[in-house]
Amino acid sequence: MTTILICTVGGSHQPIITSITAENPAYVYFICTDRDLATNTPGSNLQIIGKGNCIRAKITDDAPNLPNIPSQTGLTSEQYTVCITSSDDLDQIYSDCNQVIKAAIKQFSDAKIIADYTGGTKSMCAGLVMAAMEYEDIELQLITGSRHNLVAVQDGDQYRMFANTRGIQFERLIAPYRQAWTRYAYSEAEDGLKQTAAPQNNELRAQYTRFRDLSRAFAEWDNFNHQGALDLLQRYARILPVDLRGYFDAAKRLNNDDLILREAAQLLDLYRNAQRRAAQGRYDDAISRVYRLIEWTAQWILKTQCNIYTADVKEADIPEGLMLTKNHDSGQYQAGLFAAWQLVRFRTSGAAATFIIEQENNLRNHIKVRNLSILAHGFEPVKASDWQSIQLWLEEQFVPMLLKETASVRIKELPKQLPATYTL
Repeated sequence: MTTILICTVGGSHQPIITSITAENPAYVYFICTDRDLATNTPGSNLQIIGKGNCIRAKITDDAPNLPNIPSQTGLTSEQYTVCITSSDDLDQIYSDCNQVIKAAIKQFSDAKIIADYTGGTKSMCAGLVMAAMEYEDIELQLITGSRHNLVAVQDGDQYRMFANTRGIQFERLIAPYRQAWTRYAYSEAEDGLKQTAAPQNNELRAQYTRFRDLSRAFAEWDNFNHQGALDLLQRYARILPVDLRGYFDAAKRLNNDDLILREAAQLLDLYRNAQRRAAQGRYDDAISRVYRLIEWTAQWILKTQCNIYTADVKEADIPEGLMLTKNHDSGQYQAGLFAAWQLVRFRTSGAAATFIIEQENNLRNHIKVRNLSILAHGFEPVKASDWQSIQLWLEEQFVPMLLKETASVRIKELPKQLPATYTL
């Protein structure tokens, strides 16, 4: 395969000659500096375009005694390009190196491209590395060797070493999907990872697979597919990162065979789901979930404590003064949200009954926000301030009541919110 070499050029010629001699490239891009405008000091391009003897064999030599690098390595003028960049402007260097790489890829599409960052200023080295890291197929190379001091590798001791960048590239690859988790955007993370080729390295591929599967697991959870989430989490139950292990037990509760326990867990999970929508700025979605939470809570209490089903309320269970409507098709009495809470008030005697007696007016006021939203019966988007008000009420009044009721099935605290960070 044809080899193309891109190298930064500094004050030392020997590492570049070592690289060219070892690789025997078909073409070389030399990234150099030009003459310094302030001091008029020659730039590193002199080592490529200088006439006659323009390079000192040793830095201690009194005068140049070697020809330029192309002459020493047998490169013809058709085999290299000199690319001028800044010595210390990292942003400019990165841009220039990126342009060189694009030109190399376009001109030599089937070639192996090696970026050697041994020579040049520290900024030039950094700029080439940063640019090369944007391209998966470019190999990074360094000329190194045994060191007798902290100044430089001695001539004759140099050898090539390919930089191991797989881990760095992998971290850069998955960075957007880690960021997606901070927004609870698990589906976004999963979709992005699915469209990204898995690393060839076995260890990194295992990390990639685990990250993708767990992104999918929490995406399923966030979409209320609790069984799908549990199935995926079970694959990794023994090796889950410490910060994720607790979710396995929570997922089991959400899929418990005991229907009363399962619904209690689902109610609290729905509250956490609403909070995630609010964290994303989706306040209409959040309020809609809260409406369902409040309605479902009344239904769960009536079903478990009184055997009353709001879709089919028996006439004998309707307290005096409460008007329920009949379904036009079935003829069954049915109770909507407020009617269901009135049934709780008159047919139960626990924390929920006390709650509706004390909080009925507040409940109605908060539900008005939902009813005026676009997702209900109105045309107004729910504002952040609307959510903050109802969230405070939920935290102070509704959730404590719900936890007193779920204590009957041994659930006495809110489940942990789904993770906003991921550690491989």
